[in-house]
Amino acid sequence: MLNFNQLRIFYHAAKNLNFTRAANELFITQPAVTAQVKSFEEYCNLKLFKKKGRNIFLTDEGRSLFEYAKTIFKYEKEVENAIDEMRELKRGILSLGTTKAYARYFMPTMITTFHKNYPDIKIHLNEGSSLEMIYSLLDFKIEVAVIARAEDNPAVEFLPFSQEEMSLIVAPDHAFTRKKSITFRLLTKEPFIMKERGSGTRKLVEHLFQQENCLPNILMETSNTEFIKQLVQRGEGVSFLVREAVVAELGEKKLAEVSLKGPKVYLDVNIAYLKDQVLSPPAKAFVETLGKLKSEDMHPMGIGLMMAKILSRRK
Repeated sequence: MLNFNQLRIFYHAAKNLNFTRAANELFITQPAVTAQVKSFEEYCNLKLFKKKGRNIFLTDEGRSLFEYAKTIFKYEKEVENAIDEMRELKRGILSLGTTKAYARYFMPTMITTFHKNYPDIKIHLNEGSSLEMIYSLLDFKIEVAVIARAEDNPAVEFLPFSQEEMSLIVAPDHAFTRKKSITFRLLTKEPFIMKERGSGTRKLVEHLFQQENCLPNILMETSNTEFIKQLVQRGEGVSFLVREAVVAELGEKKLAEVSLKGPKVYLDVNIAYLKDQVLSPPAKAFVETLGKLKSEDMHPMGIGLMMAKILSRRK
């Protein structure tokens, strides 16, 4: 088997055509260079150097091997540089997961904030339900997810990140808009447009109905937030969505918000990653970035307000 230590010594000797200079570069003695070159020649069963007076020269075989050695140690240097850059976050890939609604409304600002500090990190963003993103963590498709806690899993660490206010939305001319507040019992009489199974919103809404010992009258279920808003706007049914996702339509009077009796409803959002896996440098930096945002801005704000604060600081 090729001895790479001997190949390295041969490379420095061939590059300098001087055993003493090679020894200085390698921080070893000149006799050690001579001995290792001799051993390498014996391994190759080839003469690699010729000597004339006090000067040494490469043989034809030595020149051929030197070209290969140059390529090998060029790539070795590139590998070392790549390792340093990855450690220093000057290169790397961040694999993230989030829900489709978060990908549209929140993730662009989060990513921009992260890229401001780490501009050389490439980001791969996966979208799906909160449950799908948990499975993506378990399958090593992503390293970090920003999701609702749709399902507990002993292998997944959930760090509380924000509480998103939920809105019960109806068409602007719906009869509910003329009431001060409504009950879940009254809500069961309306066709309900539900988020898909596996979403954190779905789990929360089902839990709210169960607390009141009633069931929603589900007309349709979908993962598409925009489709839900369009159906509600046309009077096809009512729905619960994260308020930040409908704030524009509420402001434009395309949708109306109805109050429920009792306290406001919030969706808990978490930063999720695997407990028993060491995060890559980009993933660790992303989690730390979100942690700093949370500690500075998140009590008890939702992500929307946090994003507004971040944007206002840039102006």
